[in-house]
Amino acid sequence: MKRLRTLLGIGLGLAVVAGAGWYVSHTGSAPPARAASSRFGAGLAVPVGLATAQKGNIPIIVRALGTVTPLNTVNVKTQITGQLIKVEFKEGQMVKQGDLLAVVDPRPYDVALQQAIGQQQKDEALLKNAQTDLERYKKLVAQDSIARQQLDTQASLVRQYEAALVIDQAQVDNAKLNVTYTRIVAPLTGRIGLRTVDPGNYVTMADATSICTITQIQPISVLFTIPEDTLPQVRQRMKTGATLEVRVLDRAQKTELSVGRLDTHDNAIDITTGTVKLRAVFDNTDENLFPNQFVNVRLLVDTVTDAVVVPVAAIQRGPLGTFVYLAKADDTVTIRVVELGVSDGEKQQILSGLQVGDQVVIDGLDRLREGAKIRRPGERNASGPPLAAAPLDKPANTAPGQRPAAQGTGQGSGQAQGDRPSRRRQANSAGDAGRPAPSSE
Repeated sequence: MKRLRTLLGIGLGLAVVAGAGWYVSHTGSAPPARAASSRFGAGLAVPVGLATAQKGNIPIIVRALGTVTPLNTVNVKTQITGQLIKVEFKEGQMVKQGDLLAVVDPRPYDVALQQAIGQQQKDEALLKNAQTDLERYKKLVAQDSIARQQLDTQASLVRQYEAALVIDQAQVDNAKLNVTYTRIVAPLTGRIGLRTVDPGNYVTMADATSICTITQIQPISVLFTIPEDTLPQVRQRMKTGATLEVRVLDRAQKTELSVGRLDTHDNAIDITTGTVKLRAVFDNTDENLFPNQFVNVRLLVDTVTDAVVVPVAAIQRGPLGTFVYLAKADDTVTIRVVELGVSDGEKQQILSGLQVGDQVVIDGLDRLREGAKIRRPGERNASGPPLAAAPLDKPANTAPGQRPAAQGTGQGSGQAQGDRPSRRRQANSAGDAGRPAPSSE
């Protein structure tokens, strides 16, 4: 078995050598070399995208996650005890402060009011009679007809009736207040929620369930948190009286929902997260913001003006630190170390290392090195058309069944490819010459 394997290996090797010899004898050239694996061969200029450093403004924006929170939320409950006989609101409607929402049976409280009024009128009559007797006793004492003690007793009785009238007035006011409480009105302007108590139920002040809930929609606020390291800059701007703009976007960060202003911040930093809570206020006239809605917040803290800016895509980091590829006039690049300032996610401020008008590479960076030759956008390679026009997998104008031409940039490869058809035609002519001519019959 081992000897058989050896013989098979020797036979295979001889077959390969024989095939190579046949190819050389028929084509007159070595087999074509495999195309370079890289699209851009050695010595070719690398096509790149360029951007020019220029003066510009960079907004300093703090990005955060927030939740829409109403400035006021009220659970509407009864302040008296009784049967709920009427509901005057529709679920989900907008109500104004003072609008009638529901009615509790007022009849027991009307009766209590009448009783308080009656007691007050009775005490008023007693007081009037006591005051008349007091005036009479004063005249009799002046005539020395009655004892002085009787006059003092009558004066004390008058003061008792006066105090009774004060109590009666308070009872009347309390009864009137209870009658007012039978009409439940909206304590603020906002949107009313779903009804939780139906008419006919007996309601009390101790009920855990409110009749409905009202949330203030206009204006409305957004609560969000920022890192504690950002807080000093925000507070400094607020101390100067600046109005900081706040924009909120939807969950996908594609649609801007509203624009408002920063209102205030919390009085302490959360030690578990190292963040502080802020509140922004929005007019919300279009009602794009809804309570408990999740939003993305963009807080504009400040704006850096007249800064040297380049696209963020130009910034590279390596052993040298932060650098860019600077395009030179001779179509080569050099590494330029730069010092960065602030960024808005698209533009980057350059504090040092670049000047206005310098061109930096923003595309094709992975194929560059110090001194590399580049091809600017729209330019053509010296050896032919732009590389972007050449297919990567199949040469253009290749007929079906024809061997693809070897990839190369020199003229030698083109000549070898052009010689093959003529040599095949010569071989065919030599073969045809030895064949007998077809019969004319």
